[in-house]
Amino acid sequence: MATTRSNKRVTVQSAEDLGHALGLSAADAAEMEFRSELTVVLAKIIQAGRLTHAAIANGNTHGVSTDVLIRVLAATGHRTEVRVKKAAA
Repeated sequence: MATTRSNKRVTVQSAEDLGHALGLSAADAAEMEFRSELTVVLAKIIQAGRLTHAAIANGNTHGVSTDVLIRVLAATGHRTEVRVKKAAA
């Protein structure tokens, strides 16, 4: 059975909405949001320091583990903090 892809445009307001639009589980959406936030911060640090690392500077961390992202942050003299909050119902 062949499936067709819809070219319907979807607009989302949050990472949670994006995860839902992509059909991700709540856990997968939360991981995606965490990695995205970590990548954005790391890219800003790298750009401000005029360091180059094309994959991270472009936000392409597919296949890069979270621990590697945290190690790169540490290598730039930064540390991560974890904040946990209850998800909106």
